[in-house]
Amino acid sequence: MGASPGEASVPGMFPTQPPDLVREMVTVAHGNLRRVRELVEDRPSLAKASWDWGFGDWEEALGAASHMGNREIAEYLIGHGARPTLFSAAMLGQLEVVKAFVAAQPGAQRIAGPHSISLLAHAKAGGAKAEAVLRYLEELGDAGATPAVPLSGDDMGALAGAYVFGDGPADRIEVTVSGGQLLFTRTGTMGRPLYHLGDRVFYPAGASAVRIRFAGAVLTVHDPGAVLTARRI
Repeated sequence: MGASPGEASVPGMFPTQPPDLVREMVTVAHGNLRRVRELVEDRPSLAKASWDWGFGDWEEALGAASHMGNREIAEYLIGHGARPTLFSAAMLGQLEVVKAFVAAQPGAQRIAGPHSISLLAHAKAGGAKAEAVLRYLEELGDAGATPAVPLSGDDMGALAGAYVFGDGPADRIEVTVSGGQLLFTRTGTMGRPLYHLGDRVFYPAGASAVRIRFAGAVLTVHDPGAVLTARRI
């Protein structure tokens, strides 16, 4: 029996949004207003798009615009249905909103945004229009990022390499040094910056509960509830 007219054009993931478009939306929201408009005009719900870059490092399109300090994209997304957040308020210079949020949820200023970017950094990204928010957060004293434990270039170089955990072509992790920081990349995925906690234990950007440990030629990933062990080749 043949398919009904139009049936073949229905995507297999319908009614879920196409992942490639969701990822593109969050990507271009960092700075490409023209493409943001094109995508939202075609699919209005993409204004609320969110993508997991790895280990649960979820980033909304508005979050991308916010930590980049891109006011024009942020305001466009909010005007088309994106949900305002504490982070967008900090970047946009909405002091009373930020104060109200912290008053309602004490300690909220210490919550990190996508990629572990601090609330203070979002205010800095907002430039002159967010100066009042920046001063307020600086007065709180704990709205910035927690400094990573220093790691020498030689130590980073000693950890770099290819680690495998299976026989498949994607069962491989590349640990590289980029911009003075270790980068964890599984084949076919986006690399994740690593933050050193001490004793060669790290967490990936945007996922402070995950632990990545190096011991000799062995790398282990503890993503609560799951453990992966890979060996350097």
